Amino acid sequence: MNGVNVKKPRTLRRVLRYVGKYPISLIGSLLFSLLTVAATLCVPVLFGDAIDCIIGKGNVDFDGLIAVFIKTAVAVGVAALSQWLASLCNNRISCNVVRDLRKDAFAKIRKLPLQYVDTHAHGDTVSRVIADAEQFSDGLLMGFTQFFTGITTIFGTIGFMLITNWKIGLIVIFLTPLSILVARFVATHTHKFFVEQAKTRGEQTAFTEEAIGGLKTTQAFAHEDENEQKFNEINGRLEKAAMNATFYSSLVNPSTRFINNIVYAIVALIGALDVASGTVIAGAAFTVGGLTKFLSYANQYTKPFNEISGVITELKSAFACAARIFQLIDEKEEVSDKDKEEMGEAEGYIDLENVYFSYVPEKKLIEGLSLKANKGQRIAIVGRTGSGKTTLINLLMRFYDVTGGAVKVDERDIRTVTRRSLRGNYGMVLQETWLKSGTVRENIKMGKPDCSDEEMIAAAKAAHAHSFIKRMEKGYDTLLSEDGGSLSEGQKQLLCITRVMLALPPMLILDEATSSIDTRTERKISDAFDKLMKGRTTFIVAHRLSTIVNADCILVMENGHVVEQGTHSGLLQAGGAYAELYNKQFS
Repeated sequence: MNGVNVKKPRTLRRVLRYVGKYPISLIGSLLFSLLTVAATLCVPVLFGDAIDCIIGKGNVDFDGLIAVFIKTAVAVGVAALSQWLASLCNNRISCNVVRDLRKDAFAKIRKLPLQYVDTHAHGDTVSRVIADAEQFSDGLLMGFTQFFTGITTIFGTIGFMLITNWKIGLIVIFLTPLSILVARFVATHTHKFFVEQAKTRGEQTAFTEEAIGGLKTTQAFAHEDENEQKFNEINGRLEKAAMNATFYSSLVNPSTRFINNIVYAIVALIGALDVASGTVIAGAAFTVGGLTKFLSYANQYTKPFNEISGVITELKSAFACAARIFQLIDEKEEVSDKDKEEMGEAEGYIDLENVYFSYVPEKKLIEGLSLKANKGQRIAIVGRTGSGKTTLINLLMRFYDVTGGAVKVDERDIRTVTRRSLRGNYGMVLQETWLKSGTVRENIKMGKPDCSDEEMIAAAKAAHAHSFIKRMEKGYDTLLSEDGGSLSEGQKQLLCITRVMLALPPMLILDEATSSIDTRTERKISDAFDKLMKGRTTFIVAHRLSTIVNADCILVMENGHVVEQGTHSGLLQAGGAYAELYNKQFS
């Protein structure tokens, strides 16, 4: 999803569907906009009447002036109140629509297959949900605030001008398309720059998130200058796209104002000549007050074109952002399993029958893999980087579906049961720890939300995490950030192990589960793991071969194939790939 193919009519229709969910606010916005325009258009009429009340020196109709001023005050008050109410309706529509968009986008993220997360920059996805939604909100609010008012002002002033002086009114109407054509030409050619701006902003967010997340590694390898150069390159492209979008969109307003000023000058000239010659309009002479009304209407008539041209530019940007959000919402979801059965508590018999799998069709990975794990067995998986160890775990958990063969648990194909019930039977500790924002208690109880505090503390003690938790400021109620805050990698991994100790699932997956823990603590946890694994089918992905010497079966993987299979002693005696790996570590 590197580019954004913006289908504007389709995007507009979808935006309107979201807006249509709030008919009361929409009707309120339209009605109050109409009332604002009607009250505003009354003011020039009243000012023209006030001027006509000043007949000459010493000849002023003060009673008429007072009546006009009272009416003007009422009109201005009504316009101000209705404008405020229209703004309330517009803000409600804008905020609700963006809330719904973000809600739908986040709901879609929950349903996306792991493949999407693996192949798309996280920062770009975040940018769509946060920055693009905010940009869309601003454009939508401006559209509702100025677009409705502008359109109604145009039609209202046309009516008043045709009534006041139809001849000049027709001249204004015929000259107006020039302004519209200029605005349309500039706005059309500006759209591609807003698309490029939104795309590059997402790329910049993704790179910034990556740079901050890997700051330690960046500093360790003295890669700061390269990162800065890369950021400056992206920032330069964003600057260029933003400058182009801003420059070309800024041409709209002065261009339309120039044409509108020409229209205003023509109206003033023709109107002044009509006043001087005493032209009769609708049975009465065209007065100075009438000319004042007309000039006010001519100004009010052209002003919305300037505003609408600016609104169109903002809407171009908003629709470019909306298209990126809709593109995320339209992503292909993980195949639904609502019609599948619940697995219930598994016994722990696992069969891989002639399994084939590859992330991309052109690059084969796992071919013809067969494996049988009985209940309570400890299966260790070893091999070089890229041999398919983690891929095998992904297939067991059904993060990816096999492209051939079948993975079975208790003789049931895992594709016939719900993912949630399948994964609920696994306990998983990964090399990469993950903690959510919340208390230590909330992080641990993810493994078993309905457990008692006694069960939680017992699990923490078994994982040797209780002692360091009690030393924290508020113990189990200490707040943690999403990256664990000041906790060491080892402490974070102990919390993840505690989750599994608490859940006590029938099957376990341990992917370098003690990689960040010191040797002394690892030995203690090994005892706890031995108790935990008793009677539970366990898959252990290991790089340190000393941790798997007691495994019931060791699988040696190369290029997606199991090249050796057996016990630790048996494989050493065979002198094959496992013996080579072992001797390299301990020679």
